[in-house]
Amino acid sequence: MRVLVRLLSTLLGLAVAGAGALLALEVAWHWWRPADVPLVAPWPAWRDALANTGWDSFSVRVAAVVVAVSGLVLLLASAVARRRDVRLTDPATDVSVTTSPRSLARVVGTHVRAQDNVTSASVTASARKVRVRASSTFESEEQLRPRLTESVTGLIADLPLVRRPKISVVVDSPRDRR
Repeated sequence: MRVLVRLLSTLLGLAVAGAGALLALEVAWHWWRPADVPLVAPWPAWRDALANTGWDSFSVRVAAVVVAVSGLVLLLASAVARRRDVRLTDPATDVSVTTSPRSLARVVGTHVRAQDNVTSASVTASARKVRVRASSTFESEEQLRPRLTESVTGLIADLPLVRRPKISVVVDSPRDRR
């Protein structure tokens, strides 16, 4: 969701920058040649159309609803895109400690890659779940998975986490494909 908020922020910023550049260009054109027609946008035609439009017209109400719904969508997207930190136990009453899911995944990944017969590993982590996907060329899944699960469970138990995440270990081994 954070990618969506970043994309929307970029697009909205580009739209505002483009509108500002267009306005500056039109103002400079009007100062330079006041008698000529507008450069890009038909401002006089828009002014005449808006002069005949009242605040209670259907088009103004539709525009207000579109702006309100767009604002609510942006507000909800930004509220959902909050950073999902992993809470650690507080060392003192006035101190709160958090870490990022990426840091937790890095610690677990380093630990898993250091195990015997693990060729590679990828780890994704959140406050609720740690997923480990390891591969091995020398051991089968039945041999390696219980050992990795026990090792990762011990590592997570040693970390000062407020909430113990669920641990999921998947082993991919060419020995299982034969």
